Amino acid sequence: MSTEYTLPRRERAGLVSVTAKLGIIGGSGLYALDGFETSDEIAFQTPYGKPSDPVRVGTLAGRRVAFISRHGRGHRLSPSEVPYAANVYALKSLGITHLLSVSAVGSLREDIPPRSFVVPSDLIDRTTGRRRSFFGEGIVAHVSMAPPFCPSFGDLVAEVAADAASLPVKRGGTYVCIEGPQFSTRAESETFRSWGASIIGMTALPEARLAREAELCYACLAMVTDYDVWHDSDEVSVELVIENLNAMTSAVAAIIPALVERLPAACDAGCASALDNAIITAPEAWPEGIEERLGPIGARFFARRGSR
Repeated sequence: MSTEYTLPRRERAGLVSVTAKLGIIGGSGLYALDGFETSDEIAFQTPYGKPSDPVRVGTLAGRRVAFISRHGRGHRLSPSEVPYAANVYALKSLGITHLLSVSAVGSLREDIPPRSFVVPSDLIDRTTGRRRSFFGEGIVAHVSMAPPFCPSFGDLVAEVAADAASLPVKRGGTYVCIEGPQFSTRAESETFRSWGASIIGMTALPEARLAREAELCYACLAMVTDYDVWHDSDEVSVELVIENLNAMTSAVAAIIPALVERLPAACDAGCASALDNAIITAPEAWPEGIEERLGPIGARFFARRGSR
């Protein structure tokens, strides 16, 4: 069933009528989920624009899941064009508590080979010009990004991946996120290696920042497609990336249902209270219409503050 929602509306300040527990953002190579029984396809219009694609909501391994293709079906959007804020906002509107990012990355370390998985623990931001926050324009919030990923959810993702996949899985390491869409120069790649980064990609930011502001447990399952250009192996190319991505999709198809089955009822890492003490603007100074703009991002604070 196809549905269109224009968000926010006051009667939908928290959640829309369709709900899910886990949100999945599929990156390059993951445009659909095996075994996913879609019951709703929702075309959102948010205060931050339209998401990359309609959000598909349905059942996987007996639980409600929401899925969106980060680059759109057919891979229409470059990393710089992805509407990250709209994607996170739409998924938050569905009531999700956990958000899994599945992304293609390059390796910056010899011991992280192509066709392996990494569940990173930290980030370096080298992006420019992307919207980094739901806040601003009259209301200021400073959330902690240390760590940028939910540690307990990340541990679970790594554990499930190691159990369900026949490919190597590494837990931990730093993901350096570049603007793209071009791959790195050799000098850049060597610089990132000297910083101690483990993998390199183009989409974890500002996604992780926005997920933290949305008080979601966010983790990344990174699919290593190549060694980046520092390595003496084959030069990085779209053909190489796609070849390795195709080899890893069957493993992802096994990991995600197993993860859904083991998803916890609540987070024990504090992600759900990330905005506590983060909004520094006095409530009486909040701009008119902020309830409409922030919608589900600030719903629990609007309830405390009362209607203006």
